[in-house]
Amino acid sequence: MTKKSQELQEVSIRYFLEVVRSGSITAAAEQLGVAPSAISRQIARLEKTLDTLLFERRARGMIVNAAGELLAAHARRQQQDADRVITEMLALRGLRQGRIHIVSTSGFASEFLPAVITFFRQRYTGIEFQLTVCKPSEVPKRIREGDGDIGVTLGLSPDPGVRVQFRHPASVLAITSAEHPLARRRQLSVAEVVAYPLALAEESSDTTLRQLFDICCSRQNLQYKTVLTSNDLNALISFAAQGGGITLCGELAVRGRIEAGSVRAIPLRDREMNERFMEVQTLAGRMLPTVCQAFLRYLQQAIMGAPMEALNKEETP
Repeated sequence: MTKKSQELQEVSIRYFLEVVRSGSITAAAEQLGVAPSAISRQIARLEKTLDTLLFERRARGMIVNAAGELLAAHARRQQQDADRVITEMLALRGLRQGRIHIVSTSGFASEFLPAVITFFRQRYTGIEFQLTVCKPSEVPKRIREGDGDIGVTLGLSPDPGVRVQFRHPASVLAITSAEHPLARRRQLSVAEVVAYPLALAEESSDTTLRQLFDICCSRQNLQYKTVLTSNDLNALISFAAQGGGITLCGELAVRGRIEAGSVRAIPLRDREMNERFMEVQTLAGRMLPTVCQAFLRYLQQAIMGAPMEALNKEETP
């Protein structure tokens, strides 16, 4: 959120949003550099004006209730609109300034998105980014609530509050070291994969990779043994690259390592492993700032496999 767009919002709303984010008045006061009593007064003022409570008061903090969630979503949309207005006004003056908040799952955030952002900023050096990593189910929720400009995730159930800018197949691949016995295969079955040590996401993790793999194994009555489980995809990929076992992920998560030759990525022929799609999402009905529209074009071409260097030949938005 820019300083100028902050000035377009009521102080009470800004204080309210910070309490929602931090979970307590004390933490919000430290973040904003004001006295806790000032925040308490503003929250009380809001609740009196709206004639409803916005938080559940607890011993260790404050949890936003249903009414507070509605207000927070509305306030965040206002915040986004204010940021867009300021950005467009700066663009009219010939300035290349702005900020893009991307919300993504870890698979796309570990390597692919940082690379696209890097090349984008080589041309548009005044653009700042925030990249927030969260679970797949949280991405559309954050976009719907206005807590992010662009969401990059795996498609789940349709959400009427979210616009899918584009979808792209995200088939699951078997990732091995270059020296692995299966490394030279053009295609594999899950039945062949489970014969080797596996490095997989934790069972409790909110990831479609593990869920699809388990469904596929269950349908074929296949047993497997994991030698490493982790909630960090990078750790699993690095383990596979060192020859510790086979892991699973999508192509975008390892594109750079594939090109460098440090890992092999082998398609799986099983139907369940080819039914994933990645989605790039924005808030339905929202007019995106020019810089966001430009980045979306960059992102789409990069997903389709265009060389990064070629993207910088595009016209300035």
